[in-house]
Order: sequence, then C-alpha cells, then structure tokens
Amino acid sequence: MEIHSFNRLPSTQTYLIEQLKEGYLKAPVAVISLEQDDGIGSRNNSWSGGEGNFFASIAIDIAMLPEDLPLGSASIYFSFIMKQTLESLDTNIWLKWPNDFYLNDDKVGGTITKKVNETLVCGIGINLKNSQNGYRALQCDISPQKLLENYLFALKKLPKWKQIFRLYEIEFELSRKFSVHMENDKKSLSDATLCEDGSVILGGKRVFSLR
Repeated sequence: MEIHSFNRLPSTQTYLIEQLKEGYLKAPVAVISLEQDDGIGSRNNSWSGGEGNFFASIAIDIAMLPEDLPLGSASIYFSFIMKQTLESLDTNIWLKWPNDFYLNDDKVGGTITKKVNETLVCGIGINLKNSQNGYRALQCDISPQKLLENYLFALKKLPKWKQIFRLYEIEFELSRKFSVHMENDKKSLSDATLCEDGSVILGGKRVFSLR
C-alpha cells in the first residue's frame, strides 16, 4: 500500500477524504503525519498533538474487505488488528467496545471509520509516547512510521470477520465496567449483549459502532 507522509497536517482523516473525493488519491492508500493540529476524535472532539504519537488514516475499497465483514462494525475490525499489532510489541493494550484503545483502565487512543462512496476510510490516533488529549500514553518505543508499516502488513492478510470476532468476543468482557455515550446519554455496558455482527443490545436497542 502506498504511504504518504507529512510532518504536520490538520487531520489525516480530513486530508485523505478530501484527496479521495477530488480524485488525487485512490485506495488502497495510507496517510501519516508526525503532528496533527485538528484531528477528529469521538463525539466531534479534537484528537491532536505530536512528538512521537500516532496519527494515520487508511483507505481501502470495500470490495477488498472480507465478504463476512459487517460494515457497521468495520471500526472494531480495523481497531482489533491494530490492537494485535501493538500486542506483538509487548504492550498490554485492549479494545473497549467499539473502538477505543485502553491500557488497563485508561484510554490511549481510538479509531474512526467513514464510508466515502465505495471506500472505507479508517483514522487511528494513539498516544504512543506522550500523554495528550487528556489521556495517558502507552510508553511504547516503536516509531509511528514503523507501527504503520507493521499494521499495514497485518491488515494485508485481511482476516475474516469471524476470526476477529471470536477473539474480540472474549475481550469484550473487559468493557463491561465501562459506559458508552449513546444519544447524548451514558449507557453502562455491564448488561450489554454482544451480537455476532459486532453490535450490542443496550436497553433493548441494537447499537452498532458509535463512530
């Protein structure tokens, strides 16, 4: 996959989406920036910073993805592969439903996916070395560029959703002591039912990835 590297961007996600829409870039392609000034976080919050932290976005044609992947849970799929990539570097990271990276009880990053025509754009931000955006850091020595290369190598294998889900199903139990924001309200995951398509049943409602 082609990688476009920058010293600074407002947002890798915004840049990549604009470039795809204008036809200057085509999937599969990745964008990484050493610093990010106006990144997109959860619930329209900002996710910015630099100094060794990870800011990247990847675009993949939907036709290339596993046939059994529910698009509503694509962020779980992309996030879990990144989680596995970081785990191979001896980090004690886990994935809180649906797409937040945690170290023990502290958030260290997150994922956002967006459909652009027939392409999925996945933006990932992780505090590798420095606590930023109000969250702690992994204190991981890998460089952002090397992490992206390792991630793309793992992603290239395109494991089936069923494989990813069977592993995530076990890890989901760690999410039960946390809450998620849903319709401007916080809902506990303590009694949530995880469905095979990656959605959860919360208060009688089925909810897919929240971003």
